[in-house]
Amino acid sequence: MTVLRMDNVAIVVDDLDAAVAFFTEFGMELEGKAQIEGLYADRTVGLDGVRSDIAVVRTPDGHSKLELTKYNAPALSDAGPRNPPPNTLGLHRVMFAVDDIDATIARLRAHGAELLGEVAQYENIFRLCYLRGPAGIIVALAEQIG
Repeated sequence: MTVLRMDNVAIVVDDLDAAVAFFTEFGMELEGKAQIEGLYADRTVGLDGVRSDIAVVRTPDGHSKLELTKYNAPALSDAGPRNPPPNTLGLHRVMFAVDDIDATIARLRAHGAELLGEVAQYENIFRLCYLRGPAGIIVALAEQIG
């Protein structure tokens, strides 16, 4: 058995249009949207009566994708605090390399992004930050220096 590739990372959101707007403003490209329902969906995710809308966005190079999922049924489950801190167990952030961290932050703030700390510099290599994005996810940004 060999892993061929990582296809995507799924993020459950409560407002699909807002999440798509956030990630397309960020520079990702909308690959497509679909409605998901039926026995195969129920069996795949282990829930009964699945009805969801999804949107897939990809990085401009086409190598990385996010699947943004809005569950219409069953109702959304809130498993913990709405905006968990970065040290919470489980998947908590998605990191992207950007060419201008300050401009990226400014564009995403217009879509509700909040800077968690500040833009910090790691040696003379990177400028880094964490933003809180749609559905409370943490989007990390890294700008290479020089």
